[in-house]
Amino acid sequence: MVGVSRFGAAHWLAFLLPAGLLAGAYASQYFGGLYPCEMCWWQRYPHFEAVALAFIAFFVRVPPYRHALVALAALGILSSGLIGGFHAGVEYGWWEGLTACTSTISGTGDELLKSIMNAPLIRCDVAPWTLFGISLAGYNFLLSTGGAIAILFMIWKSPKI
Repeated sequence: MVGVSRFGAAHWLAFLLPAGLLAGAYASQYFGGLYPCEMCWWQRYPHFEAVALAFIAFFVRVPPYRHALVALAALGILSSGLIGGFHAGVEYGWWEGLTACTSTISGTGDELLKSIMNAPLIRCDVAPWTLFGISLAGYNFLLSTGGAIAILFMIWKSPKI
């Protein structure tokens, strides 16, 4: 990138990568009908944290604090990727998952019962979608882990101020 420092590129990547992955997750949920299981939600939480930390870092002018915020965002991205790797292993049958399947329900009384009876069962051990044999959790593992390593490397190699 011409005109952008190595740290600036790391900072933008720490903001755009989790924001893009969250946008993709919500698009697949609301437009593609791929409802998230419990482990899918676990992968989203660190991305929320990473977006918030990277956003705050845009307003911090003291370099050590700004670098720390971006590094913490990278660690959040990495944790989401590692959760995605675990989830992908559960989907591929490499190991057992930690939780039962989940479903979204809402309402009270008869509405609650109808909601329970009509709610889709979202299984954590079945990939609802794959591309080239890789599930969404697998792609989260690849993109988040690779992106986090790249961000941390760029921070480490950027000039110390």
